[in-house]
Amino acid sequence: MSTPVQSADVLPTTHFPTQSRHGAPSLRELCGGAVHLPGDPGYDDARQPWNVAVDQRPAAVAYPASAAEVSEVVRAAAAAGLRVAVQGTGHNAGPLGDLRDAVLLRTSAMIGVRVDAARRRVTVGAGTLWLEAVEAAAQHGLAVLHGSSPDVGVVGYCLGGGMGWYARKLGFAAHSITGAELVLADGSVVRVSPEENPDLLWGLRGGGGNIGIVTELEIEAFDFTTAYAGMLVWDWERAAEVLPVWAAWAREVDESVTTSFRLLQLPPLPVIPEPFRGRNLVVIDGAVMGDTPAVSALLAPLRALHPELDTFAHVPVETLTRLHMDPEGPTPGVSNTVLLSELTPEGIETFLRVAGPGSGSPLLAAEIRQLGGAVSRPAPYKAALSHLEGDFLVFGVGIAATPEMGAAVAAGAAALVEALSPWASRQCYLNFVEHATDTSTGYAAGSWHRLQRLRREVDPQGLLRANHGVPVAE
Repeated sequence: MSTPVQSADVLPTTHFPTQSRHGAPSLRELCGGAVHLPGDPGYDDARQPWNVAVDQRPAAVAYPASAAEVSEVVRAAAAAGLRVAVQGTGHNAGPLGDLRDAVLLRTSAMIGVRVDAARRRVTVGAGTLWLEAVEAAAQHGLAVLHGSSPDVGVVGYCLGGGMGWYARKLGFAAHSITGAELVLADGSVVRVSPEENPDLLWGLRGGGGNIGIVTELEIEAFDFTTAYAGMLVWDWERAAEVLPVWAAWAREVDESVTTSFRLLQLPPLPVIPEPFRGRNLVVIDGAVMGDTPAVSALLAPLRALHPELDTFAHVPVETLTRLHMDPEGPTPGVSNTVLLSELTPEGIETFLRVAGPGSGSPLLAAEIRQLGGAVSRPAPYKAALSHLEGDFLVFGVGIAATPEMGAAVAAGAAALVEALSPWASRQCYLNFVEHATDTSTGYAAGSWHRLQRLRREVDPQGLLRANHGVPVAE
């Protein structure tokens, strides 16, 4: 995350106080020992993000278990001349950069899911993972707008936008936020809803971690229990045949459909299912909302290409968290991304030339996500992240088990993004940007200016440090 404002009086990490100024208790006293300082036995484990290729070394790591403890950590950090960076799982940790001037506040102790089936609302603790929320909602016959991975945190995903398997029909997960318990930069705890602090609700819907520290999040749930979901698989030598058909189909198909196209170069690892292990493949996966036999007809143009594997079927919504086969658990990775205004025949040819058969690309996956529908319709008065200006989103990622592998993957992902720059939108999707960038490019101009004003109102000193930061200064 970018760091727009540096603290004017940053204490060295070796001098983090055991008793903070103004008589306030130390972090250790406040959290009952759930604080790790450099040199402590548990510090190295505590500072580790999900993406273990990112080496973050904060001034301290705190594990508060309630809004009251979060508030005390915020006040103690401010008294010590430090900033506060919030992290759940540690996905998208790369943009945070140097954390020597910050307390890393981990939310993993604040978990749990409550379902209000009558109101169709699901409330989660700040550290709750999507798998738990999806399964809890499904027990009540409801679905929530989860992403493609079961071990991503609900809160961070929603605050940054969130595009899952129902996005083209139901929009961003951010837009499903209906309320929150929020700790502000001055340590106060406030409730957020359409009736209470509606400006803060607007900012939470896609504004990232710039508004406050969410300790509890309420999201809308939807009344369906199944989707027509699965994957179509071909050998990647057929990529030049399949991609043009999918790209044309993706622009015209009904909004009930949300899919992705991927080129996968899979290593021969036991964790990979036997049909895919050690192979290079084309995979189209996704979901169609609806439970009638007619929904299968929407895939007819793709099935006409005779995939070697077709798993699409009516399945329970709780199975979709693992459809994309995203890696679970700590993983070293490097990625890059670009939002495309259009995907022309020349763009398709370029994508395949840089990442497809014969390219020598080091990427584990070169992915194109289908946009349009609800994620492309402006909603500036509803959410900070109004919409995305583009038809497709490209994401290139690879494993960085060693520095050399990381450098090669970074170069390969950058080459893909650069090659597609003639078709790039002016906007980016910050949830996929895992390096420091100009945060303003994630928003429409009007939304960006409003988000800046809101940030100045709630955190004028720039205490909170988000992964994609909104500057406090004018």
